[in-house]
Amino acid sequence: MTKKNNQNNNSGSFVGHLTELRSRLIKSFAFLIFLFILCYIFSTDIYRFLVHPYAEAVLAENLDRRLIFTALHEAFLTYLKVAFFAAFFISSPFFLTQLWKFIAPGLYKNEKQALLPYLVATPTLFILGGCIVYYLIMPLAISFFLGFETVAEPGVIAIQLEAKVNEYLSLIMRLIFAFGLSFQLPVILSLLARIGIINSEYLRQRRKYFVVIIFTMAAILTPPDPITQIGLALPLLLLYEISIFTVKFIEKKEDA
Repeated sequence: MTKKNNQNNNSGSFVGHLTELRSRLIKSFAFLIFLFILCYIFSTDIYRFLVHPYAEAVLAENLDRRLIFTALHEAFLTYLKVAFFAAFFISSPFFLTQLWKFIAPGLYKNEKQALLPYLVATPTLFILGGCIVYYLIMPLAISFFLGFETVAEPGVIAIQLEAKVNEYLSLIMRLIFAFGLSFQLPVILSLLARIGIINSEYLRQRRKYFVVIIFTMAAILTPPDPITQIGLALPLLLLYEISIFTVKFIEKKEDA
């Protein structure tokens, strides 16, 4: 009889966890939809914000340029994409908070203290990666690409950039996500160290392999130009070195 009661309690507990998880997922998606609608209302302002690096680079070169769209529906879909991008970006901390509230009751106090810094570091590093793209990489890359323009001369046709709205915004949003996700490297390595898969000595001995992996990943995630590839690879190399010290600190703390 006791065994049957325990099974019923376990079953009820499992159903309760699923119900709570469903509730938190519904809240998260409802918040995402609300933000999507709100961001679509202000999509013009968000669009101007994302286009600002291009506008600044063009004005710095004293050029008369524009962004174009070549399909009737392209501008509309672009605003939808911008709104969803902004909504997902803003709602990420809310998703993490809901995830934390779901798993926190099942953790011991020391486990909560160990995981809480990662919940802070994850969005912080993501925003840092996005800021590097917006304020550093994109202005340099745009100036680099504009350098391939040629003026009209006798017998020579001018080559000018006529960037498409959709392509430009897809590029900058893809780079922001690529940098933001790549900047999670210290978080991933620290978590792997906590569960005993790697240690600081392992990271030191295999540094040269990680350098190759980082440059390969930068080549895959970014356009085929040296500015964005080096711009992603160098911060990742720095974060890798920081991760070695972070893992070493974790090891000392666990030994103590």
